Amino acid sequence: MAGYIFNLNNESSLEYSMQNGVYSTLMKLPDTAYWRVNHEGTFADYMTMSEGDNVYFFFQRKIYGIGELINIKGNSKFLNFPSSDLPTDFDYSVLRNKMILSNSDENIKNRMLCTFKGSPHFFKKGVDMDEVLSSNPDSFKMLRAFWKRSFIKIDHKENKALLDIILKNNEENLITSNNIYHETDTLKNRIINIVNDNYFVRSENILNCCVNSDGSIGHEMALEAGVLDYIYNKKTSVFGEWDYLTHQVIASPFKPIDYMDKMDVFGYRFIKGFNTISKYLVIEIKRGVADKETVSQLMKYVDWVNQEYSYGDYNMIEAFVVANHFPDEVKDFKNIFGKRKFTKGTRPAQSLEWSNLRLIEYSFDITSKQLNFYEI
Repeated sequence: MAGYIFNLNNESSLEYSMQNGVYSTLMKLPDTAYWRVNHEGTFADYMTMSEGDNVYFFFQRKIYGIGELINIKGNSKFLNFPSSDLPTDFDYSVLRNKMILSNSDENIKNRMLCTFKGSPHFFKKGVDMDEVLSSNPDSFKMLRAFWKRSFIKIDHKENKALLDIILKNNEENLITSNNIYHETDTLKNRIINIVNDNYFVRSENILNCCVNSDGSIGHEMALEAGVLDYIYNKKTSVFGEWDYLTHQVIASPFKPIDYMDKMDVFGYRFIKGFNTISKYLVIEIKRGVADKETVSQLMKYVDWVNQEYSYGDYNMIEAFVVANHFPDEVKDFKNIFGKRKFTKGTRPAQSLEWSNLRLIEYSFDITSKQLNFYEI
C-alpha cells in the first residue's frame, strides 16, 4: 500500500486531524476564472487516494503516525461542499449547513478532504526526520523531496520503511492508551449524514475551467489530474490497471529528477495476489500538439526508471505519450527512436528489444465534461 504524509504548521491542527480522522488542504481562491497550477496539482494528489493507504503527519521536523485511509459511503476523499472544485467565492452563511468542515468562514478555503482512522493508533510520540531518513536510506526517495509541500505520496517500499521506524519508536505505546490520540466520530458521522454524489472528487470541473474551443485542455496540470482520474476510476482504460499512481516528484537519493523537470505520471502494478511489482508506468503529457522533443523526454524517463527501478529490464516498463494531436513526423520519430535494445540474463544472455511506447490522443467533451482517449 502507498502512504501520505501531510504537512501541518501548528500543534492544534495536528491534534484536530488525528482525533477527527479528517485532513483538508487550505486553498486560497485564485483571482481568475480557473485554478492555478498549484491548485490543480492538489486536486491531482487527491484523485488517487485509496482505502488502505497509510496516513502520517509532519510537524516541526517530526513525523507522526500511523493512520489508514478509510471509505465512508464508498470513498475516502470528498469535496468539502458541493461544487467546491470550482474557483468560485462562496458565501459561508449560505453553505454552512452543507459543509463537512464548517467551524468558521475560513473553512471555505477547505475544498477537499480525506478520511482515515488510527492503524493501529496515532501516537503522540513523533520520530525526527533525520532518524527516519537514516533508518533505511535506500528506501526513502519521495521523503527526501518533501520541501514546501502540503503533502506527498510515498510508494509501498518507502511506506513500509516509515511504518517500521514509527512502530519501533512506539513499541511500548502499543499496549497502553496513555500516549495515543483518542479518536472521535463526530465529523465522520456528519459525512454519513450529508454526503451524496455531489461531494465526490472528480476532474470534470477542473478540466472544464480551462478547456479550449478545440477540445484541448489549457493547463497541463489540469490534464494530469484528468488522466489520473480516468485511470483510477476506469479500470479498463486504454492505460490498463495500476496499483500505484502519482504525479509527484520521483527522486533517487543520489540522482534526483529536478522538480521542474519531472515525470507527469509514474506508477506500478503488482503481480496479482503478491507484493511483487510486475510493471512500471511512465506517462508524458502534452496539452497541445506533441513534437519530437516530447518523445525524447519520455524516453529519458524510461531510461531513468529502467536504471532506478527495473534494473536493466526494459520489458517491465509501459510508456505512454498523451497529447491533443500527433503529427506524422512525431509518429515516425517514435517508431525509430522509441525503442531500446538490452540484454537480459547471463547463461545464456538474451538480446531483446523494448518498443512498448504508445501514443494516445485525447479530446474533451464539453457536454459530458469527460476526457476521451484514443490510441493511434
